[in-house]
Amino acid sequence: MLRTKEQYHDGLFGMRHNIHIGGEKVGREDHRIRPGINVLDVTFDLAQDPKWKGLATATSSITGEEINRWAHLPQNPYDLLQKQKLIRLAARRVGGCIQKCMGHDAISALAICTKEIDDAKGTDYHSRFMNYMKNYQQRDLDGCCAQTDSKGDRTKRPSEQVNPDAYVHIVEERKDGIIVSGVKMSITQVAYADEIFVLPTRALMEDDRNFAVAFAIPADAEGISLITRPVWLREKDDPEATPFCRYGVSDSVVVFDNVFVPKERVFMCREWEFGRRIALLFADSHRHSYSGCKPGASDILCGATALAAEANNIQKISHVREKLSEYAGAAELAYAAGVAAAVYGDKTASGVFFPNKIYANVGRRLTGELIYHEYNILTEIAGGIAATLPFDGDFHAADTKKYLDKFIVRNPKLSPEVSLKIWKFVESIGASPMSAWYEVAGVHGGGSPIMETIALNLDYDFDEKKRLGRYLAGIDAEFDDSQALKLEPTFGCSLLDNEGQNKNK
Repeated sequence: MLRTKEQYHDGLFGMRHNIHIGGEKVGREDHRIRPGINVLDVTFDLAQDPKWKGLATATSSITGEEINRWAHLPQNPYDLLQKQKLIRLAARRVGGCIQKCMGHDAISALAICTKEIDDAKGTDYHSRFMNYMKNYQQRDLDGCCAQTDSKGDRTKRPSEQVNPDAYVHIVEERKDGIIVSGVKMSITQVAYADEIFVLPTRALMEDDRNFAVAFAIPADAEGISLITRPVWLREKDDPEATPFCRYGVSDSVVVFDNVFVPKERVFMCREWEFGRRIALLFADSHRHSYSGCKPGASDILCGATALAAEANNIQKISHVREKLSEYAGAAELAYAAGVAAAVYGDKTASGVFFPNKIYANVGRRLTGELIYHEYNILTEIAGGIAATLPFDGDFHAADTKKYLDKFIVRNPKLSPEVSLKIWKFVESIGASPMSAWYEVAGVHGGGSPIMETIALNLDYDFDEKKRLGRYLAGIDAEFDDSQALKLEPTFGCSLLDNEGQNKNK
């Protein structure tokens, strides 16, 4: 079934109160997390809208039924392209992070890795996971990914920590399931998710085997506490709230205090050799998601900067137009990397189609390194008003309105009302709690740029490039070009829909 946002709310607001905000224990109806719920509402609305059928929805590879694309396991390049397009579309509607890609990337990683563990170890994790996914899809659940452990002393491995709860780990294994404890941090969207997917965050050694654990658990399960930091722009029911200001995000420290996980929800249990594999599967899939998310963010920053240029009446100045073109370069190069990652991806043994790791990491590293530069462009074009704009009340008070109506207009073609809306939008984009969140998330979401560098160094064939150099330098008489032919687009699965209509537009 495809849930409506109202059905999503019914389930959410009935969950156990296990959220802590500023010393208070609250439920999901708390107004401080509502801006994040508003973001997820958009994803349910898109799936209900016939206009976006086939983009926001997909045909399940498990049941053959129509499902929400966020619950779909990609089967071909088309699925990855549709995911990328959906993320960009939704990001533009909510003014930034759509927050649902983490759950999607987690289920892709789990589907692939559980099959690989089974093939190597003779376990039954994959069938467990696929049974779980059938229920997940049919109920149209929302899941988030809890991967980042608190890590404790960064110079020590998980098993060497003085505090074992620095990493989520197995405390006890029973016939009917496992008991886990530990802390995950910086977990986006968990405060308003139905389910939590827990994955290892790093490579593990045999001594770390108790830390090799993956599972799914309801976000309000006994023993789970969410210590939550909401980020929002306006208080509830603010009559001045613009579309951008309706949306926000919440991140949580997730505490697992002797939490029981039923066996049917356990998808890795002490298979330490696969810790690195599942961590990178999630990370690489998530970096491909950024090829939709970050272009959407660039679109938003570009729009704000273009409006600021118009409000300052400098939109036709050559260096301003040059600055605006940098947004186009960042957005479309990242998007193109995502398209290439989809087209040059691979079908895994699980049946899940996985993006090309090189292109996914190249696109993500580019966007992570450029995020502060893009905010700097907005600041250059807008000027200091983003941080010094008078309060709203002063634009309406009789004593000050007559002065501020003149002050706020820089372009005589714009009214005071339109000018004020532009500068309030620039303030929200460039000098607010949300802008600070987007700057840090732009660097660290999906892994900081050094992690993409590590991934590229692991997977990119530098030796082949050196052999090319040796041939061109006259050191070697011949050069084997067969490597270049390995990058064949994966068109075994058509980019056309079942009726032959090209939807990739």
